Amino acid sequence: MAKKGIMVSYGMGKFIAEFLTGAFGSIVFMFYETEVGLSAGYAALATILYSLWNAINDPIIGYVTNKGAPFSKKFGRRFPWIIMGLVLCSIFFILIFSVPSSWDAKKNPLPVFLWMVLTICLYDGFYSLWEVNYQSIYPDKFRTQDERTTTAAVGTGIGVLGIASGFIIPPLFFSYGIRSSYLICALVIAGFSLVATFGVSFGVFETKDMIARFAQQQEKEASPHFFDQMKRALKNRNLLAFVLLLFFYQSGCMLMTASVNYVVKYVLAAESSQATPIFAGMLVGTLLSILIWMQVAKRLKNNQLMLILCSFVLALFAFPLSFLSSATAYIAAMALWGLGFGGFWTFMSPAMADVIDSLVVAQKRRDDGVVMGIRAFFMRFSYASQAMVFFIVHKVTAFDPLAVTDQARWGIRLHMGVIPSLFFLAGGLLFLRMNTLGPAEVAKNHQMLSGLDI
Repeated sequence: MAKKGIMVSYGMGKFIAEFLTGAFGSIVFMFYETEVGLSAGYAALATILYSLWNAINDPIIGYVTNKGAPFSKKFGRRFPWIIMGLVLCSIFFILIFSVPSSWDAKKNPLPVFLWMVLTICLYDGFYSLWEVNYQSIYPDKFRTQDERTTTAAVGTGIGVLGIASGFIIPPLFFSYGIRSSYLICALVIAGFSLVATFGVSFGVFETKDMIARFAQQQEKEASPHFFDQMKRALKNRNLLAFVLLLFFYQSGCMLMTASVNYVVKYVLAAESSQATPIFAGMLVGTLLSILIWMQVAKRLKNNQLMLILCSFVLALFAFPLSFLSSATAYIAAMALWGLGFGGFWTFMSPAMADVIDSLVVAQKRRDDGVVMGIRAFFMRFSYASQAMVFFIVHKVTAFDPLAVTDQARWGIRLHMGVIPSLFFLAGGLLFLRMNTLGPAEVAKNHQMLSGLDI
């Protein structure tokens, strides 16, 4: 397959990741709180436990899979894990919405709570299995700056379709107040994911050179112990700055996407299908942003600075979302917010690759799996921050799905706009202060890597 075809196929992974993340973030919490009847406290606790599971799950998966995989001599150390994880996480997504209808969460919340914890943890374990390895392939498979930028741009374009699918498609298959419709929606989502798995398989297939480099590294020296790798990685100032930025970014995004259906149902008093044009507005802004930010990037030639600028744009356009009163206004405002979202999303992978290159140069070996596990942990811990914000805001504003007051509606407005804006702003300012990886050091690392052939 031609190089551009490989880039397109690799970009399908962005589609799946955004599709599943968008669908999970926008409907899971609301499904359990407003349809199943589980209290916000129990739903938040389940999400926090799931995030703590991530703290163990992601870095360990990165460490273990970094050592190899079944049939690694033929298929490489990443490919088998990616395909296996994709298939299994698609199946377990269905189980999240398969909580028995006879269970009454108000009278006996414990079985529903345990079902929620178990199914989202199983789903996330297999999601991490494929996603950590998928991200780890990127800096090894696409080794020049031009390849990385082009692949990221292609992936963003395809990933935008995943965003669109994850946000726009689900509301077409479920209806507020009809609990069984969410299971039908989950089956559709799993089906889309399984079909897309075939599309991504060509882009993540490892070349003979990649397999040979890994075999050579394994022959030279044994992998350092897990905690040694974790300690060395987290000592890197730029990696720590990057993963903290991702936490604040993902927390803000999770808050907004999880809030949209609350806004549609309780603020706009509309049907679930009204969420579709609101998310479509974001999609339009995201698509337009790719062209704009690519031109800016050509001038600045600094992936790290691009993330800072995009963080501030996200903060600027998220803030007004708390003060809108019509569907049309939300559509337009989400289109503006999409300008920042598309930019951040485009340069997230190239910026991460720059950070990994600096680690590889320093350590003289490629242990991307552990680094990607750390990255995944910080990004996925955002689910806990979203759950905590929802719980606190709903508690303070006395949110009751059966009798929503004006005070509760203002709580929804806050976790749709003002609070996410503060997350984006905090992440951008923190990264601006901590990051030291500039264009000169990036170029120097590329030169040293070509000599090391790692």
